[in-house]
Amino acid sequence: MFINPTVLNNLDLYRDKFENAQPFKYIVIENFLQEDLAQKLLDEFPVFDPQKALNELGYVGGKAVHENMKEISTLYAKFAHYVCSKEFLNVVSQITGIEKLIGDETFFGGGTHENLHGQDLDAHVDFNYDERRWLHRRLNLIIFLNHEWDDSWGGLLELHSNPRDPDYNQVTAFAPLFNRCVLFETNEYSWHGFPRINIPEDKRYITRKSLSIYLYSKDRPQEEIAPPHATFYINRPLPAQIQEGNTLTTEDYQAIRNLLQRRDDMIEFYQKRELKESAEKHKYTFSSLPETHEELRKDYDNLLRHYHELQNRYDNLYNSKAGKILRILSKVKNKIQKAIR
Repeated sequence: MFINPTVLNNLDLYRDKFENAQPFKYIVIENFLQEDLAQKLLDEFPVFDPQKALNELGYVGGKAVHENMKEISTLYAKFAHYVCSKEFLNVVSQITGIEKLIGDETFFGGGTHENLHGQDLDAHVDFNYDERRWLHRRLNLIIFLNHEWDDSWGGLLELHSNPRDPDYNQVTAFAPLFNRCVLFETNEYSWHGFPRINIPEDKRYITRKSLSIYLYSKDRPQEEIAPPHATFYINRPLPAQIQEGNTLTTEDYQAIRNLLQRRDDMIEFYQKRELKESAEKHKYTFSSLPETHEELRKDYDNLLRHYHELQNRYDNLYNSKAGKILRILSKVKNKIQKAIR
């Protein structure tokens, strides 16, 4: 049992808060895991691996993701097994009201997440469907493992009402504090992310550490179903100080350049993804086309033989008793229809 027993005694309270949360259903649970186990998970947290920090464009970034938690340590292997167990899933179901939850033993996209100074995450909605298993993605469960964190350092988990409309976007933020769990639904408007991490120079040995667990189900409410899609990102708006009439500082100019570059990178990412998906889709179509005259002739002969087989079946049916009866009934039907008219 990894969950703190105190949590188990307050499931009804969490359920009520989850159901009534805004901008979408979520719950924050302090001291989610038993403290000694949470500390051991932090102690055995894997070191930052650049090979696990490749971003969407294939470059090494400031975020490392270790999906295969079972290979980290014996404790992590036990934790990975536990969060996919019926015992754990039943607890989450009681909090959220979502029944028959299914874990992901591969922790695709999840596992340990470590973000360095300078890293951020634009507001986004996650991929909504696991096409490997034909499952709907339903919940994100994040457990933070940071004993020391100041709000001024950025990196706070932000839940957005609508980042497409910055003037009216409502943001709820939570610091990534040790053993704090944030559990929220995954749907087409569960926008979330975090602003740039800006840790003081003398404390940059500190990184933003968390455990991410994604849960699924075979079905979901009809009104929530959308076509399968990958993660959608919304780039951040201009900084608040960049307003008409203000003089741009060097920092403001650099911020604008960074945002433009970010948008260009995102456009490139979406273009490459679409081209890759299109190539995969058409690979099977083009690979099935005949490449030589002999193959084309063989395909033609097969089609011709199939045509003659169908023609023979039609002739046999036409000349059969059933065919004659159908023709008589068809004539009767036509006469009745004319009489009615």
